[in-house]
Amino acid sequence: MLDCSTLKVNLKRIKSDILTLAEIGQNREDRGIYRMAFTDADMEGKRWLSGRIEDAGLSLSTDGAANVSGTLNGSTDKPRVMVGSHIDTVPCAGALDGTLGVVVGLECLRRMHEEKFVPERTLELIAFSDEEGRFGGMFGSQSVAGKINPERLATMSDLDGVLLSDEMRRHGYDPFAALDAARDPESIAHYLELHIEQGPVLDRLQKTIGIVDEITGLFTWSVWLRGEANHAGTTPMDMRNDAFMGLADFAHEVPRILEENGSDRSRATIGKAQILPGAANTVPGLVEFSLDVRDTSDVVLEELSIAFRKALSAIARRRNLMFEFEQKSYLAPVACSSDVVQQLQTQAKQLGLDYQTMPSGAAHDAQIMGSIVPIGMVFVPSKNGQSHSPAEWTAWSDIEAGANVMLQTLASLSQS
Repeated sequence: MLDCSTLKVNLKRIKSDILTLAEIGQNREDRGIYRMAFTDADMEGKRWLSGRIEDAGLSLSTDGAANVSGTLNGSTDKPRVMVGSHIDTVPCAGALDGTLGVVVGLECLRRMHEEKFVPERTLELIAFSDEEGRFGGMFGSQSVAGKINPERLATMSDLDGVLLSDEMRRHGYDPFAALDAARDPESIAHYLELHIEQGPVLDRLQKTIGIVDEITGLFTWSVWLRGEANHAGTTPMDMRNDAFMGLADFAHEVPRILEENGSDRSRATIGKAQILPGAANTVPGLVEFSLDVRDTSDVVLEELSIAFRKALSAIARRRNLMFEFEQKSYLAPVACSSDVVQQLQTQAKQLGLDYQTMPSGAAHDAQIMGSIVPIGMVFVPSKNGQSHSPAEWTAWSDIEAGANVMLQTLASLSQS
């Protein structure tokens, strides 16, 4: 049996793969990458990845959700170890989000195959479809986790009203074959994912590696405060039912609610607001705004939900407004496997790397996979905390360090 403890990734090859894939869907003017799910550029990216998998001597396959897999067969039929992420992007994206996890996973399996390492457990790289949300997000991993149904497949659409089913058919896929992408959880021992942090913590702490212990849950609301539109000059201040003042009151309440009902991992954001009628000389009669709330505890999320509803109701009564809300989405928080976390910490220590155990404040495919199998995540620093933009970047030395942690952990888990 080959000793993998000294095995290292080929950084030059990782660089080449990342930079080559970054050219697919890149806009020459703003340098952003436009490889949104099931666009022609996304399909070109999938074809490029398929070619790289075959060049590496791995077994290539694609499931009904258009997830692309490369497999290094094991010597036993024990449940497999999966590693992956996604290669679709947001509009005007950077080169690393999602892509890094796929390229590093490919490199890990490629290095083992080159060294003729035969794992006991089959190792599978998977690149999931539509993580970024053109059609709602997490489509590929939700399909694998058995969380897609025929109604959703028939109705999922993007912001322009384009149906997912039509886009899949345009590229030669039967959309309802995604129902057959579901895996038996008993066939998977672990799922691992390497990702850029997409935040400033590791960069500011000057840590090379982040080892994720929990992935945040979240809920998003659309909220309406309805008052009465009226003339800005003739309506006295004490006779107004000003919807915007209700939003202003609520915005000031958010820090208090987090302090009293949240945890140090709680986040709440009002990211979008619309004031109507929207005239400079009119008292606002309606405000619609978004509320994004996150925490790593479902209990805390529920407490925050109650507290936000109470605060909005109280403000509406005080301002003589009507309050309505609709929950647009909910993702349950997921804890990473303590065994995998410990394994990642052990490998980081053996490689002499300075790491930080931390939560993930963003959702990832690992969150969906964590609902059916044990998971682990590795973060590498994002320069200045930037992501979802052409300025997104990570030092090559940090990428190499994260990749070697992943390589050693995959090798270890494949033999357990």
